[in-house]
Formats: sequence, structure tokens, C-alpha cells
Amino acid sequence: MAGWNPNQKFTMPMFNPWVPEKLRPWIYILFALLFQLSGGIYFSNMPQMVGATGLMREDIQFVALCGVVGVNMPFPFLFRYKLRFTNQQLLINAAVVIAVCNLLCLWLLDGDFGEWRLPLLCAISYIAGFFKLCGTFECFSNIRLWLSPKQDFGIFLPSIYIVILAAMPGSNWIARQLTIAFDSWQMVHWLMVALMLVVILTIYTCTHPWRMMPQRVPLISLDWLGCVLVSACMLEVIWLFLYGEHENWTDSSLWRMALLALPATILVTIGRLTHIRHPYIEPSMFRRSRLYPILGMFFVAELMNATPNALQNTLTEGILHWGFTTTQQFYAVEILGYACGSAFTVLWGKGCPYWGFIPRFGFKYTRLLTVGFACLLMYVILMYFYVSPVVNVERLYLPTFLRTFGYAIFFATMTLYLKDLIEFPTFFHALTVSGFIRNGVAESLCSGMYSYGLRHQVADTLNRGLHSDYQDILMVAVKEMYGMMCIVGILVLLLMLLYDVQPVRSTMGKMPKMKNLGMVIIKQMKGKQTLKTVLHTS
Repeated sequence: MAGWNPNQKFTMPMFNPWVPEKLRPWIYILFALLFQLSGGIYFSNMPQMVGATGLMREDIQFVALCGVVGVNMPFPFLFRYKLRFTNQQLLINAAVVIAVCNLLCLWLLDGDFGEWRLPLLCAISYIAGFFKLCGTFECFSNIRLWLSPKQDFGIFLPSIYIVILAAMPGSNWIARQLTIAFDSWQMVHWLMVALMLVVILTIYTCTHPWRMMPQRVPLISLDWLGCVLVSACMLEVIWLFLYGEHENWTDSSLWRMALLALPATILVTIGRLTHIRHPYIEPSMFRRSRLYPILGMFFVAELMNATPNALQNTLTEGILHWGFTTTQQFYAVEILGYACGSAFTVLWGKGCPYWGFIPRFGFKYTRLLTVGFACLLMYVILMYFYVSPVVNVERLYLPTFLRTFGYAIFFATMTLYLKDLIEFPTFFHALTVSGFIRNGVAESLCSGMYSYGLRHQVADTLNRGLHSDYQDILMVAVKEMYGMMCIVGILVLLLMLLYDVQPVRSTMGKMPKMKNLGMVIIKQMKGKQTLKTVLHTS
């Protein structure tokens, strides 16, 4: 079994010698893309699944968001997994679990399991999301020196977001295409099972067992209960806002019970994190005053980016009555926007050595943050003027591109800000904290806000008797909601321009060596040195 390479040159010793060296990193990028395309439930097939399975729209959304929460949870455990298991074990296990989860979801959706079906679907979707991130991390962690030979986070993080962000609309596009071609929403599940089997076969034949460090570190001092409690807090918040309109908010006794359970769960979680030696999330992070503006900016970006699911879909489906084949055209534009936005973030800093034919700007990231948010604002402004009963589908291409382009810039830049604030091992705890907003919570909260706002605007228009046709009333409500978001976005942009934000360095801190990270974790487990001391001495 090969050990860790102390020279830190880019090699992939886990591959068998007969695999060409230039092909090896591309194989791992393909695996990372396949992991990102997979999941337990595919949200784009919701109209077909609602009719075929008897589940409500909110049920399908909640199951899908359970998978999103599952993606957010493994961050504090990822390096411990890498110290314990070989590369073959990590990738094969992730692919096997995802394939099994897809099969179980098909079995549960097609069968009659009564009241147990929805909880089981939520658990399976959560597990699929959990292992989806584990497989993706193992792929990218082994090609970090190929993406950034100088170990610069300003290149590495935006580069991997090209795959991660573009895979979100890519998965929806594939699901819709298969549904149209085979007239069956189950086909995407079978495709993902087949792709995971391809991953398993390729890993088994092309690689051999290899681990980051020679010694195998046991999986002790992992706060599994803390992970469960934090997940429960996130899922309770998601349930409250996702089912709020359906349950008519406080008029429902079930909704009130969930609202009362949330503070109790939060108190138990805080007590757990503050009274054990190795908590799931380091409580010291919450004492960093600079963390909260970053979380606030993440929320604002998610608020602007959530408009397509609530407002744009209401326009295209409820007013314009565009069909299944028309709305799927936006997925190609979204993929292009996410990829271009992530690549633009790489070029904004020092540039990528593999893109030598493209000029490198070398600007500060503070300006880039403003550029990204300005693109998000331009999407809302354009949509405000495009809300009409005769708009063409081609006219919405530019707003869609601007939204995804700006979101990719904003997402990558705010992650760089977060990395500049937190030391590297604890940075993964910070990703989980920021995921409280990014992964599911903000989406459900914003969806609930927009749904309530639309209902309020429709009722207000009806009371004033301004329109008699429901389509006109709904169009006015959508336009008014876009107008409100324009005002919010302009105020936030002015605040960003006026507020003196400490800029991220144009040259980000270097990625630490994997051997040093392994020693940090081992010494932390033994309690011999603090994290700060080990980082400075290594």
C-alpha cells in the first residue's frame, strides 16, 4: 500500500500504473460530477411524482430538502474519514450507498407503506445527500494540486464550484429529458444506479487501496449526536416555512407544536455543543463578530436567488402556461451561467495557470462581491419589466444567465471570505454553519415568504376590485413582489458600496499539506496541542 507523498507534487498514486497519468485527474472530475448529479429525489420530476405517488407538492419538496441538509452535514467529519479509510473504500462505499438509496426511493414511491413512507423517504434522501458530499470531497481532495499547483484557495474553491453549481441544473435537466424521452419519472433513478455501478467498476479495476497517511486513525471523538441534533434543528425550520402556507401557519395545531419544539431542540443542541470535548461544531466560531455579516450576505444572496422557484415559476406556469419542454430550456442557460461565474471568479484573482491564454485581472475580491450582487439585482430588475402575458421565452435567457452568473460569483467569493476568517481544519465547521442558511433553510424560508406575499397581494387586489380576471390579478401580484425585491436589492447594494468591508487578500492563504492536517487532527484527539499551536509550528 502506498503512503503519503512528502514532496507534495501532484501525483495520484491510488491509480494502477497502466492508467495514463494525464487521464487520472479527469476521471476524478467525472466521478465528482456524477456524485453531484445523484440524489435521493429529483425535484424537477415533482409534477409527475405528485400525480403518480399521491404525495403533496410540499412532501416532495421536504424530501428533496432533506437531501440538501444531508449534503451539509459531513463537513466536520470529512478529514477523519480520509484518515480512517482508503480511497477505494470511500468512493466505492459512497457509490454503493447512493445506488441503494435510489433503489429504495423507487420502492417506497411505488409501494403503499402508509404513514411510514414519508419519514423513510426523508431518511433515505438525507443519507444519499450525506454520502454524495463524502464522494465529492474524496475526488476533489485528491486533485487539489492539479487544480492549483501553488495551493491557492483563490483558484481551488472557484474551480470546484464550476462542477458543483453547474451540476444542480444539470441534474434537473437530465431528469426532465429522461421523463420526456421515456414518459417515466423513474428513469432518472435507474440511470443514477447505472452510473454509480460504473463508478464502482472503474474504481475497483483502475485503482488500488491507498490512504493519506500510513497509520489508520480510528473513528473516535466524533459527535454523532451533535450532527443529529443540528440536522433536526435545520429540518424543523425547513418544515415550518415549507408547510406554513399549507397548514395556514398558526391556525394549525401541528404547525404550532413544531414551532414550540424548535426552541427546545436548539437549547438541547447548544447544551450538547458547549459541554463536550470534541463538539460537532466549535462554539468558538460563534464568537467571531465577522462571521455574522458573512452569514447575512449569504442570506441576502439566497433571498435573491430563490425568486425563480416562487415568482418566475408562477409567471411561466400560472400565467404564461409554458409546458414541460419549454421551461427546461432554462437549465442550459443556468449551467452556462454557473460555469462562467465560477471561471470569472478564478480569473478575477491571480488567474489559473492552465488558462494562460486568458488575461488575469488581479483585482480585490471586494469589488467582485459587488459585481456578483449587481448581477443578481439586474435579474430582479429585468424580470420586473418582463412580467407580462406576452413575453417570449428567449427574453428570459439573459435574466437567467445574469442570476446564475452573479450567484456563482457571490457564492464563491463569500466562501473565500469565510476561508480568510477561519483556520483550515475549522473552516469545514464554518461551512456547516454557513450551510444553515445556504442548504435548505433559506430556500424554504424565502419560499414561504414569497408564497405568503403572493397570497396577500392577490387578496389585496381582489378586495380593492382593481381586476376581475384571476390571471391579471396573479400577474400584478408577481410584478409587485419583484418590485419589492428590486427595492431590497438596491438598498443592499448601496450598503455594500458604502460599508467599508475588510477586503480578502488578492492572494489567498495556501492550502496546508495533508500530512500536517493529519497530524493536527491526531494531536487534537490526544489533547496534546491546540489547533492554533499546531498550525503555526507546521
